[in-house]
Amino acid sequence: MRWTLKPQPDKERQEKLAQELGIDSFLAGLLVQRGVDAFAKAKSFFRPDLNELHDPFLMKDMDVAVKRIQKAIGNNENILVYGDYDVDGTTSVALMSTFLLSFYDRVATYIPDRYGEGYGVSYQGIDYAADNDFSLIIALDCGVKAIDKVAYASEKGIDFIICDHHRPGRQLPAAVAVLDPKRDDCSYPFDELCGCGVGFKLCQALVEANDWDFDILIPYLDLVATAIGADIVPIIDENRILAYHGLNVINTSPRAGFKAIIHQLKKDVLTITDVVFIIAPRINAAGRMKHALHAVELMVTDDFKEAQRIAAEIEEYNADRREADQSITEEAKQQIINNKEEELFTTVVYKEDWHKGVIGIVASRLIEVYYRPTLVFTKSGEYLAASARSVSGFDVYNALEQCSEFIEQFGGHKYAAGLTLKPENYPSFKARFEEVVCATIEKQHLTPEIKIDAVLPLENITPKFYRILQQMAPYGPSNMRPVFMTEKVMDTGYGKCVGKSEDHLKIKVVKKQNDRHAIDAIGFNLGKKSDLIKNKDKFDIAYTISENEWNGNVTLQLMLKDIKA
Repeated sequence: MRWTLKPQPDKERQEKLAQELGIDSFLAGLLVQRGVDAFAKAKSFFRPDLNELHDPFLMKDMDVAVKRIQKAIGNNENILVYGDYDVDGTTSVALMSTFLLSFYDRVATYIPDRYGEGYGVSYQGIDYAADNDFSLIIALDCGVKAIDKVAYASEKGIDFIICDHHRPGRQLPAAVAVLDPKRDDCSYPFDELCGCGVGFKLCQALVEANDWDFDILIPYLDLVATAIGADIVPIIDENRILAYHGLNVINTSPRAGFKAIIHQLKKDVLTITDVVFIIAPRINAAGRMKHALHAVELMVTDDFKEAQRIAAEIEEYNADRREADQSITEEAKQQIINNKEEELFTTVVYKEDWHKGVIGIVASRLIEVYYRPTLVFTKSGEYLAASARSVSGFDVYNALEQCSEFIEQFGGHKYAAGLTLKPENYPSFKARFEEVVCATIEKQHLTPEIKIDAVLPLENITPKFYRILQQMAPYGPSNMRPVFMTEKVMDTGYGKCVGKSEDHLKIKVVKKQNDRHAIDAIGFNLGKKSDLIKNKDKFDIAYTISENEWNGNVTLQLMLKDIKA
């Protein structure tokens, strides 16, 4: 594990900000590190304001998209809202369909079957639209590479509006409008929206075009916040504003579906982390194990009893998903050992009966073990389908582009992608991917890294300090929860391994013996480092700060990420 101290902020700027905000200089330094280096920026950061969202009409093709929807409504056309089967896609479909249905009733939804149709726009979906007299499809979180499919739809008299956030190919589909802030010819000020975020901007544009009150969009922000968390987009700029207000909706007036999930879990206040690890996996489980329309039904129903029924079903799918991903992960690890591939620069594994719905999760689990760019393949119809995941600092999308001669189709982001290839191309692809990664990855990227924001004295950790830290949330990419390091601490003598298998380490740290600044710390999966804390030996700790509630008492505790002699 590498510990890397981030570049430290300019002292003069740090002190100036501390004075302007009336806060501790140390906290001001954390803000300056995040680019929040002036009073006005701090105000926007701590009080995200919906009035600071960008003008949706700055996005290329937005005016055309709005006019086409208005024309469809004027002509009483049937509109099909089409989305991908993951969290971003299903929240997008729930958002767009319920928003349109609030003022126009000729709207239906379609989500492709993960197994029968695969990712993105499908010919079956277009045929469904043609057979049911839909003349406009709004595609969300997919479509920017669907050149042949959009042409096929056009032959059947069906128009497309695409709302996507994936990287486009060299050519765009011949859709009526392609809304994608990553288009080279799009000058929209923020290009890190998720698919649901792009869909929200279209809704915002429709509100502005009709001169309606923006407040009608606020109840939909819980969906946008969920997609932002699940899709791991940077929580800065518009994403921070949308996530902040979306979390507020989840915690104050959640839709029936979210309320049903939260009700099962007995949790009062949800953070973005809870959304990522509690709500998102359950929404995803429907598409992984059964069909993603179950997730859409959960998110659009107003009936709490109905929501509870669907949530209970989805909970079962989620249990099945956990079982499948655990067993497949073990099989994949065994395959790597049997093939003597532990020392490669990549992990590429395949078995034809692995469950397609969980291969992305398995790829992430394998990175936890081997920490290198990873692809997990399974059989999908006539092809092999894979989920790709990467390690910090390495662009797996670029690596796949260099293997494109063996790939049928692929799409995605820097750290996550999906692809299909012909079975006979698997050995050549696997060899080429290893070759590309070996030639391009920087060797330090093959070792997990803990990025440390600052060196923190234990006495700085007070309830007031923690309260201000909490105001820096929602945390996520580009605004991660601060990680601190304190050097040369010691255990008070009562440290021990805990948990069923004694995998975890529970200690109380002090700077010196009998120091009154003692603080509890827990290190999950750090039990193997228990020797470092014995005999009052000094050690360094890397950690985040959290609260621990026990018997009604709330105390601060350190969440250890690593310890070193």
